[in-house]
Amino acid sequence: MPLLDPKTWQSDTLSGGEYAVTEPATGETLGTVTLASAEDVTTAARSARAAQTEWARAPHFVRAAVLRKAGDLFTAHAAELRDWIVRESGSIPGKAEFELHVAAQECYEAAALASRPSGQILPSEAPRLSYTRRIPVGVVGVISPFNAPLILSIRSVAPALALGNGVVLKPDPRTAVCGGLSLAAVFAEAGLPEGLLHVLPGGVEAGQALVADPLVPVISFTGSTAAGRAVGEAAGRHLKRAHLELGGNSAMIVLEDADIDAVISTAAWGSFFHQGQICMTTGRHLVHASLYEEYVERLAAKADSLHVGDPHREQVHLGPIIDDAQLAKIHGLVEASTAKGAKLAAGGTHDRLYYRPTVLAGVDDTTPAYAEEVFGPVAPVRSFSTLDEAAALAAAGPYGLSLGIVTRDTARGLDLAERIPTGIAHINDQTVNDEAVAPFGGIAASGTGARFGGEANLEAFTDVRWTTVRGDVAGYPF
Repeated sequence: MPLLDPKTWQSDTLSGGEYAVTEPATGETLGTVTLASAEDVTTAARSARAAQTEWARAPHFVRAAVLRKAGDLFTAHAAELRDWIVRESGSIPGKAEFELHVAAQECYEAAALASRPSGQILPSEAPRLSYTRRIPVGVVGVISPFNAPLILSIRSVAPALALGNGVVLKPDPRTAVCGGLSLAAVFAEAGLPEGLLHVLPGGVEAGQALVADPLVPVISFTGSTAAGRAVGEAAGRHLKRAHLELGGNSAMIVLEDADIDAVISTAAWGSFFHQGQICMTTGRHLVHASLYEEYVERLAAKADSLHVGDPHREQVHLGPIIDDAQLAKIHGLVEASTAKGAKLAAGGTHDRLYYRPTVLAGVDDTTPAYAEEVFGPVAPVRSFSTLDEAAALAAAGPYGLSLGIVTRDTARGLDLAERIPTGIAHINDQTVNDEAVAPFGGIAASGTGARFGGEANLEAFTDVRWTTVRGDVAGYPF
């Protein structure tokens, strides 16, 4: 029996109007969802808060069992959910399968959080027991984007629920099914009590209401740096925590001793995976001058060899860009870059939403597609001569998300990584990596540090309460 039924996606309880679920590869309408208004957010937050009190008091093994069952269901319904990720977000099947694998692992890791030791005994000057323990924050607001919709929703939803919270999830309307309704269906079948998880597809108005709602003390936001600044500013005014995972323009540094035969595949994956619509995408290729010409030539040849098309109906390397607005941004940056003198070594063209993987050579600080986050399949390549120059180039700019360094001398690579401030670093790999057990997050304009994975989830979705216990009532001088 299918997990998702398009006939159920229109809700009488939401009042934000109807939204067509569209397949970017074809423009076909796959169904219709009802969007949430600001008033709907208020109602959902109240419901989640009411349900959360009992959920927080449930034994840890009860919460853990629901999370484990949810993980099993992501695997059991993988074929159905994979097709929705492919069709709704334009993912190739392999990328969709990776999302499902990570979703299951996020649930299993979250299940382990439910029984994690959550406090410590403190020394005290008074004759009393003094200790801390972690308690749920209450209701967590999650705002997730379109590019990896399942992962970027579940990585907050699962640990927040496991730790005893209610959740209000606002997925991007463009991926309301695979980034929202699929989670609601999985957790309902897993036995999550009613009222704890509310999925509210919506636009800016719904997001603003979620950030402002007094019953939602923590916001977990993944999206652009510009939107993240607005979320962080609004959250600050309301004295609530905002965990921000934002944009990036990550560099991959190729040292002179790198294996050029091996590195081209790595480089292409870093820039072209999911059409470059990944926050960790390799946005800057910094290549030693001795390898630069061959690197550009071979990366361009690799780009030209990749098949771009409909990932649901044919075997392709790249699918479509999510929509016309994103396509216009990508192509505009490429055209502005060539107008500034960059050489178009490959790509730079598109057929509808199918954008060819693009390689730009001869870039510098003034090249728009090098200086800015493109969020598309564009690989700007720049040369360097010394390690000092490579470190300076990689550290330049406002972002600090991920870093890749390719070298045969791993100790040298680690030493170079220490000189470049980022939240994530990979030696002998490209910049796009993710695991449920690993902390994830960037610094500077890329976000507020590691806010997902392992211990970071405890910090993100609980508060620390100090408690003392005396045998007798304390006495005071008056």
